[in-house]
Amino acid sequence: MKLLWKLLRQHISPGQLSGFFLANLFGMIIVLLSVQFYADVIPVFTQGDTFMKKEYIIVTKKMSTIGSLAGKNNAFSNDDIKSLGQQPFTKNIGAFTPSQFKVSAGLAMQETGIHLSTEMFFESVSDKFVDVNLDKWHFNKETSSIPIIIPRNYLNLYNFGFAQARNLPKLSEGLMGLIQMDITLRGNGRVEEYKGNIVGFSNRLNTILVPQSFMKWANNEFAPGTNPKPARLIIEVSNPADASIAQYFQKKGYEAENDKLDAGKTTYFLQLITGIVLSVGLFISVLSFYILMLSIYLLLQKNTTKLENLLLIGYSPVRVAIPYQLLTLGLNFIVLLLSIMFVAWIRTYYTRILTLLFPQIEIKSLLPAIVVGVLLFAVVSLINIIAVQKKVASIWMHKS
Repeated sequence: MKLLWKLLRQHISPGQLSGFFLANLFGMIIVLLSVQFYADVIPVFTQGDTFMKKEYIIVTKKMSTIGSLAGKNNAFSNDDIKSLGQQPFTKNIGAFTPSQFKVSAGLAMQETGIHLSTEMFFESVSDKFVDVNLDKWHFNKETSSIPIIIPRNYLNLYNFGFAQARNLPKLSEGLMGLIQMDITLRGNGRVEEYKGNIVGFSNRLNTILVPQSFMKWANNEFAPGTNPKPARLIIEVSNPADASIAQYFQKKGYEAENDKLDAGKTTYFLQLITGIVLSVGLFISVLSFYILMLSIYLLLQKNTTKLENLLLIGYSPVRVAIPYQLLTLGLNFIVLLLSIMFVAWIRTYYTRILTLLFPQIEIKSLLPAIVVGVLLFAVVSLINIIAVQKKVASIWMHKS
C-alpha cells in the first residue's frame, strides 16, 4: 500500500487540497455553531420545553366601555370557534370551560401564622394544552380531592408582594405542592367540601385550572342545565409572526393575552436568522465538497496512465481507489474535529454572557453540534468514497 501511495501522490496539489480543507472547515464551523447557538439560546424564549416549542395564543374578545355598561356578552359562539379553527394559521384550538357554580377556598398554616380565604373561580381546558406534568392531573370523585394548576405569577405575587409587605415566610413551589386547600363548592342547593392539591404551576395558562373531567362533572352536579360558553380560547399556531393573525384578530375584534404575539415573533425571528445562517454554512460546505471532487477527479485524470497500468498488472479497482478514499476521509475527519473544537471554544464566551443575563437558564451539552457534525461527516465521506470508486471503475472499464 505504501508503494502504491507513493506512486499515486505525485500529482497531488497541496494548494487545491488546502483550498478544499479551509472552505470545508469554514462551512462546517458555521453550520455547527448555528445549530449549537440555537440550541443554547432558544430556552430563553421557550422556557426550555422543547427544542422547537409549539406556539400558543390565548384569545379573548375586546371589551369596550359601552359594551361593558350594556352588559354585552363577550363569550365565543360555536360559529366563532369554528371560523377560527378553519383559519390557515390555526393548528389546534381549545376552549376554556368556566365553572357555573360558586367556589371558595381556604388555606391555613398554623405554624407560619398564614390564614387565607377567598372567593375564586375554576376553568378547564383540554389536557393537550396544559404545560405541566399530567401524572397527578386526574380527578376521582370518590377521593374528594381536586388537582389544581395555578399560574406561576400568582406565587410570585404572593412571595414578592403580599409576603414581602407583611414579613410573612415565602413559599416555594415544592412546599405549595404539599399544602392542601379547603375547597367549598355551592350550587343547586348543595354545599360540599373538597380538598384542593396544587399539582403544578403554569407559565402558559393564566387561570386557576382544574381537569376537564372534574369541570364537566361539577357543572352537571352544581349547575345542571347550564350551557357555559367560553370567554377565552387557546390556539396553537404554526407561525406567530404571520400577518394574517393580526389582521384576522383586528377584523373580529379579538386580542391576544400577555402580548403573546410579540414573544412569538421574537422566537420566530431567531428561527429565521438561524435558518439563514445554516443555509449559508451548508452552501459553503457544498462548494467545498465540489472543490474536493474537482481536485480528486483532476488528480485521477493526471494519474490515468498509472492507474491503467496498475489495473492491468492485477490491482483491483477497489484497491487502487483506497488511497484517494483514505485521503478524503482523513481530511473530512480533521475538519470535523477542528470544527467541534472551534465551536466549543466560541461557546464558552457566549454561554458566559447568557448565564449573566439569564441566571435561570440551563446550559445544555455540546451534543447538538456533535450529532450534526457526525451526520455531515458521514454523508460527505460516503459520497466521496462512492464518487472515487465510480471514477476508478470507469477508467478500468474504458481500458477494458
